[in-house]
Formats: sequence, structure tokens, C-alpha cells
Amino acid sequence: MIDALHGLINWVPLGLPAFLFVITVVVFFHELGHFSVARYFGVKVETFSIGFGPEIVGWTDKKGTRWKISWIPLGGYVKFFGDLDAASRPDREGEKKMTDKERSESLLAKPVFQRMAVSAAGPFANFILAIVIFTLMFMLFGRPSQAPLIGAVQAGSAAQEAGLKAGDVVRDINGTAIADYDQMLPIIATSAGQDLAITVSRAGQLLTVHATPRVVRRKDPLGYLENIPTLGITSSVKAPLTIVRYGPVGAVGAAVQETWEIVTGTLKSLGQIATGRTDASQLRGPVGTAGLAKKVAEIGFLALIQLTALLSVSIGLINLFPIPVLDGGHLLYYGCEAVLGRPLGERAQDVGFRFGLALVLGLVLFVTWNDLVR
Repeated sequence: MIDALHGLINWVPLGLPAFLFVITVVVFFHELGHFSVARYFGVKVETFSIGFGPEIVGWTDKKGTRWKISWIPLGGYVKFFGDLDAASRPDREGEKKMTDKERSESLLAKPVFQRMAVSAAGPFANFILAIVIFTLMFMLFGRPSQAPLIGAVQAGSAAQEAGLKAGDVVRDINGTAIADYDQMLPIIATSAGQDLAITVSRAGQLLTVHATPRVVRRKDPLGYLENIPTLGITSSVKAPLTIVRYGPVGAVGAAVQETWEIVTGTLKSLGQIATGRTDASQLRGPVGTAGLAKKVAEIGFLALIQLTALLSVSIGLINLFPIPVLDGGHLLYYGCEAVLGRPLGERAQDVGFRFGLALVLGLVLFVTWNDLVR
């Protein structure tokens, strides 16, 4: 307990503002996506909240929307006219009592495809935020690049058993062309139990070897112990680090690619956890994110901005999962309505929301336990 208290005290001066900055920016843009599209379609927005629970500070705009910051900084919500609660459950009983003017301002009364657009706008706003951040970073500071030259091969590693040697230049992994050493890292990190066909250039000739990375427990670049698939190779100091410069168009293209690679890498990792190819201990929750924010902030503000982009993609992707209470759950319900020509029954929706809430709360408890163990 004393160690935990000491750690908390050390975390607060830098970790708290860093965590609040990252979460506030990501949540604000997510909810702004919902808000903007809803306003565009003429939906009345009652509340725009950053955080949950009691209000700390707030104001009401001329259209009647209450903008507020609340005490629990673990998310946020936009409450539309016609919603039963912050989870955007429809108020069917209240809808029956609405006047024609009130119904015209209610999300419930809008065509199903407009409601789908409102639900999807939050996650896509997160993707757009990440693309904008990466674009600006690539334009202003460029992108570090290092040739994929192997500097050393660890004894007894998967790389050594496969026949990789120091001085090999990696050209291709499982059909993906490799031009930068960092390109290999996410491929290897999401390859637990998977055979990798690695093509290298050695003495002017191309050679393809097969290696299966081994899951080992080691510290990641930020000092956290993780179970990470590892080949057992390091980069070479003979391969100088260069900075690739981008113009506006090239920067946007690189930013879109970076965002897409985060999405696909995350989905691949979750798929491996679901199929048991890797354990779920690497999942990080609010406590882990708070600790991560401090460590990244110690590196510098630009690193914290990059973490914001990464977290924005993750939040956007998770919210698209078809789980009731998440945006993807609303999209699922609306999709069923579009196919059936009518909304799902109230009981079916209520059961779905209860199940989704239990699932989300259970996941939060699980990843929080992971964070505490870590």
C-alpha cells in the first residue's frame, strides 16, 4: 500500500495532466463527430459531456445544448432529444407524448440512415483526428527511417534457428515489402505462433527462410513487462537513421497508411487473443493508459501527441464493435431496422443493452486487473 501510494504521488504532477490531455482530446473529437452530424440533420442535442458523473463546470449554448465537464474522466457522451439516457437508448414512451415539432427534432424520428450516420460519426471523427495528427507530424518533422539491416542475431533465438545472420537485409515478410526496419516490428509483434516467410538479401542474392517468433516476457520500449513475440534480431548501427520528408499530399497518404496499419494490427492482435494464440495480459485499461501517458510525456510533448493519435484510432475502432451501448451496437440495431423495415422489439433492445453493458463493464474490470498486475 505504501509503494502504491508513493507511486500515485509521483504520477500526479506529470501523469495526471498528460492523461487528462489525451483523454479529453480523444473524447472531445469523438463526441464532436456525433454532435456535428446530428446538428446537420436537425437533431436537438441536450447534453455534450466530457466525462461522466456530476458536473464540474458547464454552460448552455443558444440552441439549448448543455456543454459540461464531469468528474469521471473516462469517456463522455452526447445526449440527443428523445434519448432515455446517456447510452442513447430510445425513450419509446416519451416519443408517444411528443408534439410534431418535438418529433422533428428527435433522433428517433429521423430516417434510419441518418441515425446510422450519427452513430458512425463518432468513431470516424477519431480516425480523422489521427490522420490529421500524423499528417502534421510527417509534414513538420518528417518520418524517421532506417534500412532493414540486421545487426545481430540472438543465440538460440527463432532467427538463428531459421538461419538469419548479421548483415542480412530484410526485403519481404509474408508478401509485405520491407523498406524500413520499423516496418518489421508490428508484423513480428502480431505473429504469435505464425510462420513467417522472410526474404533477405545476402551477398547480393535473395534468400527466403521461415521463422516462427517466440513469445517471451520482456520490457517494451516504455519499460512495461509484456509477453511479446520476438525473432531475436536487432538493427545495425551501420544503417544510418534518415528523415523522410513529405509534402502535403504525401503526408496525407502516409498518415492514412499509418492509421490503417494501426487498425489492422489491433484487429489481428485481438483475433489472436480470441483464438488463444496469445494471452490477454497485454490488454491495457484506464490505469495502464494513465501510467503510459506519464511515461510518454516524459519523452516529450510530441510523443504525447502521437499517443493521442494512437489512442484515437483505438477508441474509434472499439466503438465500431457490434456491442450494444457502443456505437457499433447502435449501428447493428439500425441495420436490423433497415433490413426488417421496423425497429427491433423493445424487449430485444433492452436485453441487448443490458448484455452490452455487462460485457463492457466486465471488460473494464478485466483490463483494470491486468493493469494492476502489470
